[in-house]
Amino acid sequence: MKNHAPPQQSRADIGAFEPTNPERFAAAQKSTWVSIVINLLLTFFQVAGGFFAHSQALMADGLHSLSDLLSDVLVLYANRHGNRHADANHPYGHARVETAATLILGAFLAALGAGLLVAAAMRLQQPDALRAVNPLALAIAVIALIAKEGMFRYMLAVAKRVRSQMLVANAWHARSDAASSLVVIVGIVGNLLGYTFFDLLAAAVVGVMIAHMGGKLALEAMAELIDTGLDEEEVDAIRQTLLNTHGVRGLHELRTRKMADNALVDAHIVVDPKISVSEGHHIAESARYAVLNKHHVMDVMVHIDPEDDMQAKSNAHLPGRPGLLAHLAERLGDASLTSNRVVFHYLDGKVDAEIYLAAVRQQPEQADALQARCDELVHDDELFRAIHVHRSHAQN
Repeated sequence: MKNHAPPQQSRADIGAFEPTNPERFAAAQKSTWVSIVINLLLTFFQVAGGFFAHSQALMADGLHSLSDLLSDVLVLYANRHGNRHADANHPYGHARVETAATLILGAFLAALGAGLLVAAAMRLQQPDALRAVNPLALAIAVIALIAKEGMFRYMLAVAKRVRSQMLVANAWHARSDAASSLVVIVGIVGNLLGYTFFDLLAAAVVGVMIAHMGGKLALEAMAELIDTGLDEEEVDAIRQTLLNTHGVRGLHELRTRKMADNALVDAHIVVDPKISVSEGHHIAESARYAVLNKHHVMDVMVHIDPEDDMQAKSNAHLPGRPGLLAHLAERLGDASLTSNRVVFHYLDGKVDAEIYLAAVRQQPEQADALQARCDELVHDDELFRAIHVHRSHAQN
């Protein structure tokens, strides 16, 4: 059984933006705008201050702030488009816009960090060109450190409240900025104490930190885009929730994949093979809603199995209902068999059949005679495992 995907928008509604989670959308917009303003100011003062104070490390940190500014713009775009409802072309919604944005951000940071590292290494090859840093650079670096650490704490609190992977990534990006500013301070202090190469060494370390953080973000986003599953602990918790559902006898082929801050779950549950289709559907729906209510999951697709098809023999080679009815009527020598209600159960590579005699054929001797012929058929027939004759109609 395949449960419904998230609701789709009509084409008339696609043009009007309405976020799927207004609280999360508003919080992300506000925190990102705060970051944009702070990074805009830091970029200007760090780059300008580094240029006039002859500090390569401070200029590198300024470029780091510029990358934050560009990433914030990317976050605004992803937050808006990632919160759109599902539509005809995106039946599972647009949540992976956030993942794509994280991948782009990570790749950009990795490239920027590598570039800063190479530039610092090349300058270190010319020790005669190294210059003393003006103390103004130290004051700017301290202010930048305080601003970035405060921004990190604010953004992380917002990200945890609204459970946004992208905002968490952006918050830790701010923390990496704070760490890089601390390295810059050490480099400037060393330069002021007479070790002029410390400033360029700090610029190289900042490049490594930026590249490491970018690579980590890119790898995590790539893992999600190739449908990496949830961690083992969360998968085990989902498995237990499914098994605890009344009517579920077993579970196999439990698969998960991330969708931004949510997850998609596929599962095969084993139910009593003799129950009605509607009861099996009810069990599957109960299992589905249990997972949706207890776990951070966007959607669950539950497939009903009458047996563990990972262990049982395949039923794919068996004929369909018309073929089975014709075969049964021929072997029993009873063409009127199709006028009775017959239920087939495909189990372990064979078929169990239940024949409910019509009212005109409910005499005990007729039923007993038919059951005897059925028992003989089962012994030498490769299709049927068991056949039971009932004298009265059973309800679905």
